[in-house]
Amino acid sequence: MDFVRPIEAVVPGAQGRVLAVLAETTAELNLRTIAQLAGISQAQASRLLPDLVALGVVERREVPPASLFRLVPEHVASQVLLALARSTDTVLDEMGRLVEALPQRPVSVIVFGSFARREAVVDSDIDVVVVRPAEVDEDDDAWSASIETWRRDVRLLTGNPVEVLEVSADEAATKLAGRAQVWADIRRDGRVVHGLGVDQLRAVRSA
Repeated sequence: MDFVRPIEAVVPGAQGRVLAVLAETTAELNLRTIAQLAGISQAQASRLLPDLVALGVVERREVPPASLFRLVPEHVASQVLLALARSTDTVLDEMGRLVEALPQRPVSVIVFGSFARREAVVDSDIDVVVVRPAEVDEDDDAWSASIETWRRDVRLLTGNPVEVLEVSADEAATKLAGRAQVWADIRRDGRVVHGLGVDQLRAVRSA
């Protein structure tokens, strides 16, 4: 999934660009502004908008000499578009819910990298730190199977490959205190979807 331009990924072309612009604001916009923000010509926008108005997805209001347009949020199609616009947040919430359903939950699950920075496109991996509970051995088959199931579920949810970096709580604390670039990225960009946050994990080593 392209999470930077999710609406355009599903509705390609100029129409997707126009819908993406309208989905990102509750304000009324004139044709020139819509065309400029969508990166298309005013002629293209003027051809597309009447059809969207006819569908009821877009509302048109005349304010002579201009026409103003806005997305109709109550429209069933608009609700899908608005859900697409919120897809990153939806995925983060669902990742946490999927963790809650595991028979044995990690100490922490932190998303980092391009997805955490809201820069993930169709070929981006979703990078995740999974912190293993102290009582679970890294070779525990049941634990490994549950994390693999979770990884596959997230792949199905997003369409993107999921890369899991698994560590113990002590290892996480040590690495978070170090200088390795990947852990610096986690400190800076990490989005916690379950369990302990970065500062709490850093305190584990001194506990």
